[in-house]
Amino acid sequence: MSKKSTADVERARLLKRIAREEGFEMAGICRPEPSEHVEFLRDWLAADRHGRMAYLARPDALARREDLRLTFPEVRSVLVVAHEYFAKDPAGVPADRSRGVIARYARGRDYHRVVHGGLRRVGRRFQEALGEPVRARPYVDTGPILERELAQRAGLGWFGRNTMLIHPRRGSYFFLGFLLLDVELEPDEAEVRDHCGSCRACLDACPTGALLGRDASGAPVMDATRCISYLTIEEPGPIPRELRPLIGNRVYGCDICQEVCPFNVKFAQEATQPGYAARGPGERPVGVHPDPLYSDAWHPGTDAPPLTELLAVALSEESWEAFSRGSAIRRAGRAGFARNVCVALGNWLSGSDEPSEEAVTVLARALSDPDPLVRGHAAWALGEVATSAVVELLSRRVEAEPNSWVGSEITAALESSRPARK
Repeated sequence: MSKKSTADVERARLLKRIAREEGFEMAGICRPEPSEHVEFLRDWLAADRHGRMAYLARPDALARREDLRLTFPEVRSVLVVAHEYFAKDPAGVPADRSRGVIARYARGRDYHRVVHGGLRRVGRRFQEALGEPVRARPYVDTGPILERELAQRAGLGWFGRNTMLIHPRRGSYFFLGFLLLDVELEPDEAEVRDHCGSCRACLDACPTGALLGRDASGAPVMDATRCISYLTIEEPGPIPRELRPLIGNRVYGCDICQEVCPFNVKFAQEATQPGYAARGPGERPVGVHPDPLYSDAWHPGTDAPPLTELLAVALSEESWEAFSRGSAIRRAGRAGFARNVCVALGNWLSGSDEPSEEAVTVLARALSDPDPLVRGHAAWALGEVATSAVVELLSRRVEAEPNSWVGSEITAALESSRPARK
């Protein structure tokens, strides 16, 4: 081994040790070579699988995903790290349709801040240990980088049929972070084996049929426009009517394809980072300070809270601010989150022999929300009940509704409702 390669190996060991000391359960290193998956990405975009996520198709972003040097010209090595975030659902969830299910990654503090802070500390300590200047740029799902490809090259897992990166002894419940460095480091061996075998658990469990299996090259394919995570987070407009019943009580994101994965069933470990823990009623995420412009209004927390309480929070700007502050949930926006909860309430009510009066009451409030997106989905949810009182409420509302799309939702709710109950 040459003197240069020996130095590369020692620096790589040092950097990964520092990363583990800073709380990252996994750490690997790869070289910043041009992407081998960008052509698949181009084909996926050309097929409109990305829906309304236009930022993915920008030519400049595609070029930067293909070549890291367009983002950081000096890059010579990439440190890839991971924080595990798995948490068990409360008893009875998600079977209890009256309670909202928030994807595990969003139950605590916004992971971008937690991982980014850890990467900055790793970079500082690495430079101090070397005793020489080091240029390091952290990224956490915020720049045009093909994250999972880099992580696969760094030995952190393979691409599962559910499109997730899966580690053979840890599963897939982890956040990825990246530190682009201008230092030459010995890379880790890539994870090239596909451990999925003939397993179809994720494909069979996806309620909306978003997972399409592997293409001719072996790459897993997802139709994002049918994915519950896309529909409840990235989609800014109405959720297609035919998909609403399939969403169930998932109000922000979805873990179904991870929950059924055998590698998660066997290996998933509870998160050790306190910031990722689910919040109790009224709690702020760990490390998030009060907003001087808003009081800490009460909210039901993120550990499978009652849907009625969630919608009440989303109908109040002050309560929404307190609930979403410092959380990834804020990405959906107040109206988008309220839309999701309305859909979940409709799904709960449609299967109930005795509709919840509390649910009907809060949905009736949502019919007067200033945002048409909320009013339209509240109308759909009320149409799943259709007691005589609800039919009367919708009938009055359709005459006063100024928005044509909301009016069409109310009309559809009236036309497709079950025979009115007394």
